[in-house]
Amino acid sequence: MTAAVHLQDVVKRYGSVTAIHGVSLTIADNEFFTLLGPSGCGKTTLLRMIAGFEAVTAGEIRLFGDDIARLDPNHRPVNTVFQHYALFPHMSVIDNVAFGLKMQGIDLAARRTRAGKMLEMVHLSHFADRMPAQLSGGQQQRVALARALAPAPKVLLLDEPLSALDLKLRQAMRVELKTLQQETGITFIFVTHDQEEALTMSDRIAVMSEGRVQQVGSARDIYETPDNRFVADFIGETNLLEVDVHSVTDGRASMTLPGGHPLTCPSASATPGRHALSIRPERVTIAATGELKATVDRVVYLGTDLQVLSRLADGSPFTIRLQNAARTTIPEAGATIGLHLEEGAARLLAD
Repeated sequence: MTAAVHLQDVVKRYGSVTAIHGVSLTIADNEFFTLLGPSGCGKTTLLRMIAGFEAVTAGEIRLFGDDIARLDPNHRPVNTVFQHYALFPHMSVIDNVAFGLKMQGIDLAARRTRAGKMLEMVHLSHFADRMPAQLSGGQQQRVALARALAPAPKVLLLDEPLSALDLKLRQAMRVELKTLQQETGITFIFVTHDQEEALTMSDRIAVMSEGRVQQVGSARDIYETPDNRFVADFIGETNLLEVDVHSVTDGRASMTLPGGHPLTCPSASATPGRHALSIRPERVTIAATGELKATVDRVVYLGTDLQVLSRLADGSPFTIRLQNAARTTIPEAGATIGLHLEEGAARLLAD
């Protein structure tokens, strides 16, 4: 694997406040890599340090092996697409796209040819002579992408570029972004707080909290095998239950579920005692007999599926997701139901 970006023990302090605590990451060439986390977790600060807009307090940032931590932003072979597109309002679309090429000293004919190819790539060739104010939000976003891609940066940094778009447009742009990354072969580093964006586009995801990386892995790894309570709770929807682990033998932990039912599940590091158990709502079915008993509070219609909000015998909230199909039996509020956990549905979490 060729490393496009390598961060080693990167720290960022603002006076007495530490925003980034010794982050180390390796991002591969031609990878769509996402920094995911809630507001204030440090993901944008990390991106801005790679771009050169924030100084590194300590640590090392390398781009294809070269140390860039002390280089000015204009000397780094990276480009950034911001949340607010920052198009030049007095320039036409094609002149916006060609601007970076002009700054590189490329002649007019060559830069217009290159800009035209970029507009073709983002399906905006017929808007070349329009002004930014004459475009929709999604079209402006694609112009910003074309402008950032035109100088052929080694790495493209994207700081929550879809957050200002409506839902349908965001969904369409996710597909376009992933397609662009694959077509260009450029490493994309994408910042978002939206779990669905991260899961649908990324080759790998780094989940961040309070200036630290909690877990790095593929979308499936992060969702199916979260390392800790934060990752399990932040990625998608999950039920977190407090359980008593009695013993751990040959990598399997034996525990008691609320209500007294015994359960064993894989565990690499758990010790006897109180731990959190993660159970995804879609991995549970309603059955006459099951490992858990619950009382239905209400059923929420979500179109593609149904969300059953319930409570276990000890009062713990528990959510079940049912497919919206003709064969689905919908429980009524107040009913007592049995819950069956699919094989592998339960994940014992690290403290």
